[in-house]
Amino acid sequence: MSQANEPIIQIDNVHKRFQTLHGTVYALNGVSLNVMPGEVVVVVGPSGSGKSTMLRCINRLETIDAGSITVDGLPLRGARNINKVRAEVGMVFQSFNLFPHRNALDNIILAQRVVRHRRKREAVERAHDLLAKVGIPEKADAFPAQLSGGQQQRVAIARALAMDPKIMLFDEPTSALDPEMIKEVLDVMLDLAREGMTMVVVSHEMGFARAAADRAVFMDEGRIVEEDVPDVLFSTPSHDRTKLFLSKIL
Repeated sequence: MSQANEPIIQIDNVHKRFQTLHGTVYALNGVSLNVMPGEVVVVVGPSGSGKSTMLRCINRLETIDAGSITVDGLPLRGARNINKVRAEVGMVFQSFNLFPHRNALDNIILAQRVVRHRRKREAVERAHDLLAKVGIPEKADAFPAQLSGGQQQRVAIARALAMDPKIMLFDEPTSALDPEMIKEVLDVMLDLAREGMTMVVVSHEMGFARAAADRAVFMDEGRIVEEDVPDVLFSTPSHDRTKLFLSKIL
């Protein structure tokens, strides 16, 4: 277990390659990044820059080819520690990945029962509390098809929080949402940040980054090009590549 003054996520010189029909793609090319407990880090960059791959490597949805990743003091080597790490790391994806045949409450209860081995009553109480936390207590009996995109994503966040993670990873959680639904999801994330949740967020929502992030990281071609506090990185970036990217999205 990491100490309060030590990084809770340590990524050291990580390399990740994918083989494609067109040859080898270097998704991560010597990435190093430390995240402290309670820190909120927002990662930006063009499509294909390695942002999502880095997130997926943190809880070993992708294996790495070289380097090392340590999460809460547990090295991700081989098959060891994977389940321990995943129990401490919640992940929210672009697509909501809810079970369509289960209502919102059951989607939140399932992993608590299977992974955390909670009694049903405790899991149900936790699920109701979390639906209230994300602002949709009245949707407990609704199935995913009956929910808006923003509501489905909030159920997905509640499901991840039900495992009581120490770290939350968000992979472009608002990119599949209509504009009017984005704010309701970002508000939930902003509340989590204020409560001290350690978060790594891949997102181009600059307003959220400025309001919630302690640090912004710009990635390109599998590398971390630049990092700083959001106001500095977004207003006066040092690297030409960062300037070019930001000029297109700000």
